[in-house]
Amino acid sequence: MDKKVEHVLEFDKIKKLLEPFAVSSLGEEAIRSLEPATSFDSIQKMQSETEEGAKIIRLKGSAPITGLSDVAPHLKRLEIGGDLNGLEIYQIGSNLRVSRVMKNFMDDLEEIGVELPLLFELTKEILVLKDLEEEINLTVDEAGYMLDTASETLRSVRQTLARTEGRVREKLESLLRDRNAATMLSDAIITIRNDRYVIPVKQEYRSHYGGVIHDQSASGQTLFVEPQSVVDLNNERRALQAKENQEIERILAEMSAKLAEFIQEIHHNTYILGRFDFILAKARFGKSQKAITPHLNNEGVTKLYAARHPLLDPENVVANDILLGDGYSTIVITGPNTGGKTITLKTLGLLTMMTQAGLQIPAQEESLVAIYEDIFADIGDEQSIEQSLSTFSSHMTNIVSILEKLNQHSLVLFDELGAGTDPQEGAALAISILDEVAKRGASVVATTHYPELKAYGYNRVFATNASVEFNVETLSPTYKLLIGIPGRSNAFEISRRLGLNEGVIDEARALVDTESADLNEMISSLEEKRNLAEAEYKEASELAKDADKLLRDLQKEIRTYYEQKDKLLERANEKASEVVTAAEEEADTIIRELRELQLRGASGVKEHELIDAKSRLAGAKPKTIQKKVVHPVKKVAHKFQEGDGVRVLSLGQKGVLLDKVSGTEWNVQIGIIKMKIKETDLEYIQPEKPKKQRVITNVRNTEPVRAELDLRGMRYEDALFEVDKYIDEALLAGYPRVAIIHGKGTGALRTGVTEFLKNHRMVKNIRFGDAAEGGNGITIAELK
Repeated sequence: MDKKVEHVLEFDKIKKLLEPFAVSSLGEEAIRSLEPATSFDSIQKMQSETEEGAKIIRLKGSAPITGLSDVAPHLKRLEIGGDLNGLEIYQIGSNLRVSRVMKNFMDDLEEIGVELPLLFELTKEILVLKDLEEEINLTVDEAGYMLDTASETLRSVRQTLARTEGRVREKLESLLRDRNAATMLSDAIITIRNDRYVIPVKQEYRSHYGGVIHDQSASGQTLFVEPQSVVDLNNERRALQAKENQEIERILAEMSAKLAEFIQEIHHNTYILGRFDFILAKARFGKSQKAITPHLNNEGVTKLYAARHPLLDPENVVANDILLGDGYSTIVITGPNTGGKTITLKTLGLLTMMTQAGLQIPAQEESLVAIYEDIFADIGDEQSIEQSLSTFSSHMTNIVSILEKLNQHSLVLFDELGAGTDPQEGAALAISILDEVAKRGASVVATTHYPELKAYGYNRVFATNASVEFNVETLSPTYKLLIGIPGRSNAFEISRRLGLNEGVIDEARALVDTESADLNEMISSLEEKRNLAEAEYKEASELAKDADKLLRDLQKEIRTYYEQKDKLLERANEKASEVVTAAEEEADTIIRELRELQLRGASGVKEHELIDAKSRLAGAKPKTIQKKVVHPVKKVAHKFQEGDGVRVLSLGQKGVLLDKVSGTEWNVQIGIIKMKIKETDLEYIQPEKPKKQRVITNVRNTEPVRAELDLRGMRYEDALFEVDKYIDEALLAGYPRVAIIHGKGTGALRTGVTEFLKNHRMVKNIRFGDAAEGGNGITIAELK
């Protein structure tokens, strides 16, 4: 897009605000080169990356990206065969460390199921070079100093050097302790000149210590002497230093050669880490702005809800809804100066530009932004002294250039269209220019003072009026944008409040033509109706919120009631089961003892007596506790036959008739026992009829209830209403579980649906679908 337009809309200031959120020079460089894209797919990808970065910030607060450096110059030197110094090697090692830590960080997020498809794909490109990283860590420190662990030779040389320096200092310190030192020395200190240890000797005692004079003071009274007794030791020390430097150079050359083998890998890792820094910087900036990821479209439809200009104080800025492209492609904004018309233009243009650059925007959820190939703007005083152009001429030069370039995929912003010339001619030009832009199919928003343009929105099907509200009571603008209502002149009201004579105002009013007066009355009426509608809407919204809160409270109480009921029933059943089990165990013990007596040959113990004993024990159980409720069965007149099912009344047991023993007795099979039972003690049990399959119909409509509900494309409130209705229908249809398709999108609809299902008293539990079912684009709900 045109750099001039980026400057006019202050996109360069947005980049300045964004820069501090990067943690490396690579991220800062990416921000400085940030430009709005025009490809829908590219913009969608950039927005998705920023949203994934925001998800990392929400979950983890930050990412381990610090310690990243731009090592491109270092790698360039390696390519041409040069050697790196210690600090350059450390910076490459630091980048390798960040690569490894960042890859582990992203792998951990993937393991716990966080959905970051684009960033996970980016992570796969990182190559971990742990061995090379560890070798660098053993070679240099963060200041680039060569460590003793770099090689055994270096360690040995440094140890010898340290001992030699110790001996030199011991010799010199013994000289300082001499009883004549206070007389011959200017100061009792050891210092260094020409990288050799010396002592400060007074001029007159120069020959006392012998050795070499390396320097003298400014006055010439003090000479810095290397005594003869330490010359050889200093020579040895210098030789060791040379050996140390030689070993360091060898290690640096060797390490540079190893790094040269991985130039491409290091370069690509650094690029990927720079991308991560850039993406996370955008996410942190979005968080600071309380921004959202907008929905995108290619149809020229923009719906910005509660949009705020990102460069204005968030505490004082007035949020406005800016709607363009749905029913009209042209907006003409009228209203007083300093009322916010130009800010509205800049807000629309800047938020569109930020969206196309992959940045989140300060607006409400569900905001929709159109993607344009070009954004053109004619905003501000374009007077050019150098070119000897007036304000009008400069504006017209810019407009001519815009008309030559625009097409149906352009957004055009005109500030004070047609201003700077004769009002009648300026208004005519403004109307003609707007018609021409509309004929080309472009979207346009224009501000104007001309009253002739107040009727433009009513005379063109593709256009609508808008205005910025002005409070006559306080004589100040409210900065609130009113779409659909043209601005009206408040000159008479303002003059009256400022004290102008009423007669003068009446005379002025009489001079205004009838059409203008009627127009102002119409605008006034529209404003009153709009204010009334807004008040009613606000009241309805409050009522809806109260009703929603009441519904949530009621659902909570119902849920609590059912939970308590279930717990009480479960506790009662457990206690009843314990009582019954104890009674049964006691009965089984008695019968087992009787059977043992029978097996040992005890006389008088018959099988029917065993049954009687168990029957008596059963009768001794608590009457209020039963494992199974037994409903009384109405006696049916029946002639008994073999195979009939019967109930033995005295025992309370079911059995089957085997054969008739006499005129009044039958052999009855009760479990594993055969018994003779009198016919008067038997009750016929009718065989159960096969149950018919229950057929459930949908009472709400004749269509069968589907096993899934698709919410994609619905607004938030409509979707929740459909879910509530669908759960009722699914319960009536007897479905054990249902699927709710809400898609992925920004996650707002998904969050709303899952929260609703969690709080629904007839929903047992919920889960997201697996990969084959649609992932987190679908929620599976199990019903009670």
